[in-house]
Amino acid sequence: MKNLPGFVKEKRKQANLTQTEFAERAGVALTVIRKIEQGQVNLNLGSVNQVLKMFGHELAPVNSKDLNK
Repeated sequence: MKNLPGFVKEKRKQANLTQTEFAERAGVALTVIRKIEQGQVNLNLGSVNQVLKMFGHELAPVNSKDLNK
């Protein structure tokens, strides 16, 4: 499984889009794309999901207790 930065960057490149073009199509600021691809930790979940919608994906909070089941 790829991490978020690798996933977004790979999918963006597969779509043959620059970061600027991708940001425009996703409806987010260029800085959002840059922060995601650089792996910054303080990201707005709504903005991340807006980007991931371009690929039919979404992130959601997961309770750590559920991960251990």
